[in-house]
Amino acid sequence: MAIPSLGASRRDKSEKRKEMKGLRFIVAMSLFCTCQAISRGLHPLILVPGNGGNQLEARLTSDYKPSSLLCNRWYPIVKDSEGWFRLWFDPSVLLPPFTKCFADRMMLYYDPDLDDFHNSPGVETRVPHFGSTQSLLYLDPNFIWKEITGYMASLVESLERAGYVTGETLFGAPYDFRYGLAAGGHPSRVGSKFLQDLKDLIEKASNSNGGKPVILVSHSLGGLFVLQLLNRNPLPWRKKFIKHFVALSAPWGGTVEEMLTFASGSTLGVPFVDPLDVRQEQRSSESNLWLMPNPKVFGRQKPLVITPNATYSANDITEFLDAIGFPQGVHPYTTRILPLLEQLNEPEVPVTCIIGTGVKTPETLVYGENGFDEQPDVIYGDGDGTVNMVSLLALESLWTDNENQTLKVITVGDVSHTSILKNDAALDEIIGEISDINSLVSGRNFV
Repeated sequence: MAIPSLGASRRDKSEKRKEMKGLRFIVAMSLFCTCQAISRGLHPLILVPGNGGNQLEARLTSDYKPSSLLCNRWYPIVKDSEGWFRLWFDPSVLLPPFTKCFADRMMLYYDPDLDDFHNSPGVETRVPHFGSTQSLLYLDPNFIWKEITGYMASLVESLERAGYVTGETLFGAPYDFRYGLAAGGHPSRVGSKFLQDLKDLIEKASNSNGGKPVILVSHSLGGLFVLQLLNRNPLPWRKKFIKHFVALSAPWGGTVEEMLTFASGSTLGVPFVDPLDVRQEQRSSESNLWLMPNPKVFGRQKPLVITPNATYSANDITEFLDAIGFPQGVHPYTTRILPLLEQLNEPEVPVTCIIGTGVKTPETLVYGENGFDEQPDVIYGDGDGTVNMVSLLALESLWTDNENQTLKVITVGDVSHTSILKNDAALDEIIGEISDINSLVSGRNFV
């Protein structure tokens, strides 16, 4: 047996090291190419938040008339060089003296001559970071409040782990959620501008990703805006630019909780806030009117609000608005909103609804002799804690006869209206559905 020389041994080891380096390089390049291929295969995705789901900024002009000394133009102290400050979410709303300042500045007013809504006099507002997910992550990104005010941060992190890149394949469409839309023939300056901005963002996202159609993912109220956008644009546009619409916790038929908000005010879970201090501001919101129970969904007979003197169903909203002392809401509701509630038409692009269930949700409000200034006794039913089950599932019954519309509903037990954006089981369903949509061959069938 020949014994190899020391020189030959060194050469063999050197060759082996070269082979291992080459192998590692091939594996690394293979992984890199695979990741690149996955990234290239993703359809661009746009997140559309719900009511209160993004930051708003405001600036006060010389026309601003404060309701108290504390609400003067000096407050808040922290502003940028042009006078802009964060209006939502503002932690000072927790302090009773400033709650009213916040409410005054968030107020909308309906102008019957213009047939449209506008800000409080002297209050200018803007939506920061349109096109980005930045203002959707945390309502207040400051360190102290960051985790408490987290909104879509967990969802965005999950999407990024799945390969999405903010600004390249992942985008956000924040908006002034106080404003809504109106039926045809009525102006809706702010809401209509948002729809146009969203349409432009969809086209831009598609064009910057090789013409791939876009996946729209909405939460809550955002789903109503997306459905309106789709149905207000021609089918060829929808087929070209929309891959899929995923609606999370969408209140297709409104909510009973909205009647509670109008009647008695709602703290929205914010501690230390008196609901009566924010009730007038909440009543002024155009989008809140849009979220009133839809008679087409809730029925025209089922009692939703019971008082000693009257009972109100979804068909009695105008009488209800009068009874609670908000008659100025009757005209915009009957002329602008009620016809809009009829427009839940099929967009003829694939739709998936992902909803939480098994959370007690206000179904009937029972008021006593003390009237609407006190919180009612609540009879609960099923839903996600905010939206009633009949509203979450409304599209299943409304779209049954259209063969051109694909609809899938995914339910996640014991998940609330907002926790659907954070709950691990819900996020698994959302990311799994988006993964299927991005796949060439879907593993799930539409019904």
